[in-house]
Amino acid sequence: MSNAIRITKEFKFETGHALYGYDGLCKNVHGHSYKLAVTVIGSPIEDQSHVKFGMVMDFSDIKEIVNKLIVKPFDHATVLNVNSPHIELADSMEQRGHKIMRVGYQPTSEMMVIDFAEKISNSLPSHLKLHHLILRETETSYAAWYASDQ
Repeated sequence: MSNAIRITKEFKFETGHALYGYDGLCKNVHGHSYKLAVTVIGSPIEDQSHVKFGMVMDFSDIKEIVNKLIVKPFDHATVLNVNSPHIELADSMEQRGHKIMRVGYQPTSEMMVIDFAEKISNSLPSHLKLHHLILRETETSYAAWYASDQ
């Protein structure tokens, strides 16, 4: 890839979760102010007649993809692993009007960032690649996914 450039867009969302079977405080329903950094890699568009001339990707296009796939579904939702007895908790909370995000994995930052990487990668234009994601759960704790590690 000639003139490979990485661009990053950052997002924030509030999400609750609980870790089934965990031996610490995170077994309880609680929430985080997540921060997600999405970095894509590609070459700037060289066609001077193209409306996106000089861009790897329009930041607003990244925003549209990530808001649709990650931010809107996860923001102010409680994420629960429905491959565990938390399916009952999910059902109960949903019946009471809570926004529930049902996932088939333990909703740790590590597993969430894997899920996010798959969703975002599958939605990028074919000439671009997802380079990495950083999902910050707190100010001092985060999980990172890098395409080069896969």
